[in-house]
Amino acid sequence: MRRYVMLLTSIALFLLTVMPQESYSLGLEIGAGYMLHEPSGQLAYKPLSSVDTLDIERDLGYDNEERPFARIKAETPILLPNVYLIATSIKFEGAGSKATNFTFGDITFDVTAPFNSNVQMELYDICLYYSLPFLHTATIGKINAEIGLNTRLVDFDAEVSGRDVMTGLTTTESINEIIPVPMIYLAIQLNPVSKLSIEAEGRGIVYSSNHYYDVIGRVKVKPIGPLFIAGGYRYTDMKIDYSEIEASIKIGGPFIETGVVF
Repeated sequence: MRRYVMLLTSIALFLLTVMPQESYSLGLEIGAGYMLHEPSGQLAYKPLSSVDTLDIERDLGYDNEERPFARIKAETPILLPNVYLIATSIKFEGAGSKATNFTFGDITFDVTAPFNSNVQMELYDICLYYSLPFLHTATIGKINAEIGLNTRLVDFDAEVSGRDVMTGLTTTESINEIIPVPMIYLAIQLNPVSKLSIEAEGRGIVYSSNHYYDVIGRVKVKPIGPLFIAGGYRYTDMKIDYSEIEASIKIGGPFIETGVVF
């Protein structure tokens, strides 16, 4: 997580440097926080039958985890698309158990021995979007809506360690794939008073046997100057059938966030 927080920070500093002082009113928002990830779903890698599908909670033994995220949202001069970047870290690990032998990748694991696993996903969202200026003007700045295209890069890592049925030795099978996902982006912000905003944003796509949905709700308060604090809820639903990875993963949970708006 540290490497892409540093990357987003560098981008923010660059934007502050190159943007003239009077352009700050166009909007630059930098935030970071923590989210409670509550997982559910299934995972399989090169499955031979349904018994090779692992339930995230029951078989892998994953529990809730707290993980960081960071984001930058920058409005650009007229005609150019605005830019929205989000980096999200997701990681689960645990000691698992299953009622039958199962195959994960090229290894069949022995049910009579315990196994350990971990799943890590680094999500990088790069969004180009436009605001709907007529709505903002018509509501005297109380409502703003956005539409755009989002590219999500899913850096997917998974690892299972246990006893190999064939050799009787403890061994490890792992996956590492970067999965590109194009998505539609929609958002709306309500500003009933100057220091309070209620925001909702969604990203999603459905194609072939895959789908990716990501919804965020946020209440943001600006207590003083450019500082803001926020709380909300995020829900991610992804069904992946990519490079022999078959996963149906749902992650939801509350988050807290702080940052600055120029």
